[in-house]
Amino acid sequence: MDIIHCSIDLTEDEQQLLMTIRGRKQQLELDIKRLKEEIADVTAELESMDLPEDTKNNPKTKQMSMGKKKFNMDPKKGIEYLIKYDLLQNTPEDVAGFLFQGDGLDKTAIGDYLGERNDFNIAVLKAFVNLHEFSEMILVQALRQFLWSFRLPGEAQKIDRMMECFAERYCELNEGVFTSTDTCYVLSFAIIMLNTSLHNPSVKDKPTVERFIQMNRGINDGEDLPAKLLTSLYESIKNEPFKIPEDDGNDLMHTFFNPVKEGWLWKQGGRYKNWKRRWFILNDNCLYYFEYTTDKEPKGIIPLENIRVREVGPEKTNKPNCFEIHSGGHEIIKACKLDSEGKVVEGKHTVYRMSASKAEDKEEWMTAIKTSISEHPFYDMLATRRKNAVTHPSKNT
Repeated sequence: MDIIHCSIDLTEDEQQLLMTIRGRKQQLELDIKRLKEEIADVTAELESMDLPEDTKNNPKTKQMSMGKKKFNMDPKKGIEYLIKYDLLQNTPEDVAGFLFQGDGLDKTAIGDYLGERNDFNIAVLKAFVNLHEFSEMILVQALRQFLWSFRLPGEAQKIDRMMECFAERYCELNEGVFTSTDTCYVLSFAIIMLNTSLHNPSVKDKPTVERFIQMNRGINDGEDLPAKLLTSLYESIKNEPFKIPEDDGNDLMHTFFNPVKEGWLWKQGGRYKNWKRRWFILNDNCLYYFEYTTDKEPKGIIPLENIRVREVGPEKTNKPNCFEIHSGGHEIIKACKLDSEGKVVEGKHTVYRMSASKAEDKEEWMTAIKTSISEHPFYDMLATRRKNAVTHPSKNT
């Protein structure tokens, strides 16, 4: 022990040098933090100069822009700034609504803020999760919607809290799918970890489907979930990873680098059968549509699971070059869209009908969509479990 102790003893000069280096490091960290804040302020000022004339001189507009930039640099300080200038109420519900809307916010910063372990942030997380609508959604698609709204932090404890809130919300809206919220929580957490293990290049030892099934034995209140279900879940994640936007808080279009196909189509409404021009992007086994190409958020997302595509004659639509996405029956397609208040809600369509400008475009879209369609029995299995839960009441909470 004496030899070891002597080997790490420092001379007085060395100790002084070490203290100097530590002091310089602390000062540099403070300088970097101050520079980030100054950059945020200057960026917000520059952006306010580009605002329309009727809002350019509005101090609230400038303060909101500055608050968002501060949030992207330091989420806690950004929220404190917005509350200080009465742009947000000091309530979990109001802060959650601001984060859920997400306009101009960095999704990584949102995830970091939601993952903080203090009473207020935890209350914000619960309110944020409750703004999501997961009714009648299969677990994979609910997770995809949830993980679309922020960047999942890297810390295991933060992920743990987020997935626990997600599981409670999912089970609350989908009674009977799982025997308990614990089952949903464990399986959801397993899905996140599986996605990371399969698609992170730094993970060399990729889990097999057999290992994934083994890892999830006994999670259904001591019973095993069906191996077929877990296998289909494994294949779904393997073939279609969760791809969360690498955004900078300015433009969600970064999500759609190298899309399979993109372009303008006319889309028929559901309740009102009018036609509206929308910008469509096909990528990651999903069809996204926007009102404008510059929109930060898609108006709707149509997962291409358990659906079909077919041509529609002009006699049915009074539109040329039409095709439609349908479920093959009368089931509602598991899609989501933004409502008039900007909240994500489940779509109610049994059919999505589109029209292209040219016959060639229609054929290209139909071919591309058919190639991207994936089918697996996961939804059917969950639907069966839900039916069994009605006959045999579960202890789901």
